[in-house]
Amino acid sequence: MVKRVSVYIDGANFVYGLKTLNQKYSDYHFDFESFIKKTIGKNDLIDIFYYNASLKQAINPRRFKEQQKLLSRLRKIIKCNVVLCKRQKRFNKNDEEYYTIKGDDINLALDMLNDAWENKYDKAILISGDGDFAPLLKYVKNKNKKVEVISFDEIASKNLINEADRFIFINKKTANKFFWREK
Repeated sequence: MVKRVSVYIDGANFVYGLKTLNQKYSDYHFDFESFIKKTIGKNDLIDIFYYNASLKQAINPRRFKEQQKLLSRLRKIIKCNVVLCKRQKRFNKNDEEYYTIKGDDINLALDMLNDAWENKYDKAILISGDGDFAPLLKYVKNKNKKVEVISFDEIASKNLINEADRFIFINKKTANKFFWREK
């Protein structure tokens, strides 16, 4: 039976996951469109949501440019919604500056939950290993929705794995198979 599927991508978590496979891997070089098509198969794609925050151009112009190319590619995918959140400056105990992303997890959770309540999908695919989403999965499943989680072995939360109806790990072979190439 064909199911209506929505995909929710935790962009920052995806980057960290790729880095666990190989420090040189980057989401800039991942073909999300082909990966999602392969993942949903013959099911009906309702929406794709990608959550992240824009890098700071002044801090690293090359990485900023690469990320902008990725965001542009994502925006060209039919039914893909790019949700950009804020990057907040912080300081560690040595007074060194770093940035965290604020608002990505809550926006993802609200969108997935709202879409479940509005009966927009039969199955949600969460691309993240963040254990903070385990309660979200429980609520979505209480609305009689299936939830599949795709993540990386080293960053996948056991709580998240336990709540998912199905769990798939992205390994090096998968990452290489979906290496993005200019068309």
